[in-house]
Amino acid sequence: MIQVHPGAVVHPSAALGKNVVIGPNCVVESNVSIEDGSILDSNVVISKGVQIGSNNHFFPNCVIGCMPQILGFDNNTKLGKLIIGNNNTFREQVTIHPSMHPDKSTIVGSGNLLMVGVHIGHDCLLEDKIVMSNHVQISGHCKIEKGVWFSGMASMHQFVTIGKWSYVAGLAGINHDIPPFVIVSGHYPPLVRSLNKRGMSRAGLNEEQQEKLSEAFKKLYRTSNQTLLSRAKALAAEDGLDENVKAMTDIIIRSNEHRFGRYLETLRH
Repeated sequence: MIQVHPGAVVHPSAALGKNVVIGPNCVVESNVSIEDGSILDSNVVISKGVQIGSNNHFFPNCVIGCMPQILGFDNNTKLGKLIIGNNNTFREQVTIHPSMHPDKSTIVGSGNLLMVGVHIGHDCLLEDKIVMSNHVQISGHCKIEKGVWFSGMASMHQFVTIGKWSYVAGLAGINHDIPPFVIVSGHYPPLVRSLNKRGMSRAGLNEEQQEKLSEAFKKLYRTSNQTLLSRAKALAAEDGLDENVKAMTDIIIRSNEHRFGRYLETLRH
């Protein structure tokens, strides 16, 4: 049974699934789709065209899908989509923007927790099982891979990639790509500090896989001969490379294709 509070405003073209709850003072604009079991607490705004999967929970004052913060955009600017998966939790005052390009999308995967005041800029890709603590700020065009954990008030520059199951410390300012399974802290530049053992455990890696990552990390970050790129290329050339180690070397090698270490920036038009 759909529950819509009398104080909510829901556009007639919005498609609501089974057991969707729309709380007081919420606004759901035109051509929005919200699938089964999703909940909007009070004062939530879902802008036009947003696609929301099942069992998502939006706490009070979330603003989802409004116009990107780009100079020169106005109400006549054609925007892309915002697509949200399933089983996500969006705590109070989360903001997420759609793509700035009419034919592209900002994408949020499934099973993510975005805490109070998190902002996700336009054209970002968030995979699954990501945790963002209070007031994490993500600029446009970023990619955050599965299982990444952000501590409070961390931020990301545009076009940055964070590798899967990494941990970003509080107040970090990330301005270049970060490999998977590592702990990173600091800002301008942020530094890789160690392996993220908790992340490896959350990822379900067995003891052998964790040992291979540990050996790879030592070769990459605990030796001083040559550059990090040279060490990553040498490691990538080894026979029988573990898939998780390969993921680590791939990000390091790709990031060096851009002068500031942001691979996605090589793809911008």
